[in-house]
Amino acid sequence: MSAESRFLTLLRLLANDPAAQGLQDDVAILPVGDSRLILTSDTMVEGVHYLPTDPPADIGWKLAAVNLSDLAAKGARPLGCLLNYALSGDENWDAAFLEGLGDALERHAMPLLGGDTVAMPAGAPRSYSLTAIGEAGGAVPTRSGAQPGDRLYITGFVGDAGIGLTIARDDPSASGPLVDAYRRPRPRLTEGALIAPHASAMMDVSDGLLIDASRMAKASRVAITIDHIPLSPAMEQVRGGSTATQIAAARAGDDYELLFTLPPDGRLPVRAIPIGHVAAGVGLTLMIDGAMMPLPERLGWEH
Repeated sequence: MSAESRFLTLLRLLANDPAAQGLQDDVAILPVGDSRLILTSDTMVEGVHYLPTDPPADIGWKLAAVNLSDLAAKGARPLGCLLNYALSGDENWDAAFLEGLGDALERHAMPLLGGDTVAMPAGAPRSYSLTAIGEAGGAVPTRSGAQPGDRLYITGFVGDAGIGLTIARDDPSASGPLVDAYRRPRPRLTEGALIAPHASAMMDVSDGLLIDASRMAKASRVAITIDHIPLSPAMEQVRGGSTATQIAAARAGDDYELLFTLPPDGRLPVRAIPIGHVAAGVGLTLMIDGAMMPLPERLGWEH
């Protein structure tokens, strides 16, 4: 068990309100009158979630995008957000960060409502947190609703951001679709709203397809088999399509695609890629080209 998992076990003793869902999901679902507020919060730390050489505007964009992705996984409409910001001591850097953040907020209609600013000690890593608030008007799929017989889908390719991170680490001035996937992920808000009324379970893929699918299986108390790992043409051009490449892509994080299940007779409401199925049992199974693969020791990103 990772240090993060051990801490969450202790934290669940405090997070005992039904809205917290036992901390088994990425959001809280809070009933307010006839509506349900969807609450989520993400933090990005220099050297952990992004490279010190990443452009500040891209970091601002990404902070908004990762929170919006959590709302997308619940089919929620953004209402607003709160920003906690550690001043960098570089006014130009801070201004560029806010420009990128503002671009993402404006594009996705999520107004900034408030927050907090702090000054960090000299030389400390930069750190930023955003809390997003959304509203769900209909069904709110969680990661715990997958049922035996369901089909498993994802809204796009996996692994591009992981390769983009490697490219950006080697060459901070690099550009192209893989670097864009890492620095400027696209939250699937439109797709999430269309999928939500039909999905039995849904979550975004932030820590890697394998680890997030295993979390869905655990929360739903089912067995999930992944029999297809979708790679983009850009990925295959750079890395090819070998078994090792597919497994590495399925372990990489920062994809922010939507992973969801539909009943076998369910209508697919958006363009998505079938990647597996759900059965009675427990755990995760990986198949590549019809052959069962041993799962890697580390399924994805954990703190």
